[in-house]
Amino acid sequence: MKARKRYALMTKSVKQIHVSCGIIRQGDLTLAVQRSGGMRLPLKWEFPGGKIEPGESPEECLRRELMEELDLRVQVGQALNPMTHAYAAFTVILYPFICAVASGKIFLHEHEAFAWLSPAGLLTLDWAEADRPVLGAYLETLGVRESKTASS
Repeated sequence: MKARKRYALMTKSVKQIHVSCGIIRQGDLTLAVQRSGGMRLPLKWEFPGGKIEPGESPEECLRRELMEELDLRVQVGQALNPMTHAYAAFTVILYPFICAVASGKIFLHEHEAFAWLSPAGLLTLDWAEADRPVLGAYLETLGVRESKTASS
């Protein structure tokens, strides 16, 4: 019986969260947002977005979340490959899209701060772990090599 319980604990599934995120460009600059102190992963930087609701496409989710969180309407463009990151308590699957602002002015409803940064500037931020591979893939699309490791 003990062996069965141990096996059940080892195979217990970790919660998976499916999240869309927007890599929002404006000219040569890209938007990054800082999580608030009250959020999970406080004060880490990320690409904005949120959880995909049942029956919602990643693109629909991204449009909804960016309106709710930032008051921005975006034109969703190129999709990057989904990326998975396992935190201790959950696993996040990120669906990143390169976007452009269609309308609106940023108003922070949930985040602490935002910044429009060059590729080199993005590398100076303390990114949430799940967003680091997204940042790397995005920089690759720009032909930028990561000469500096993003902060931990």
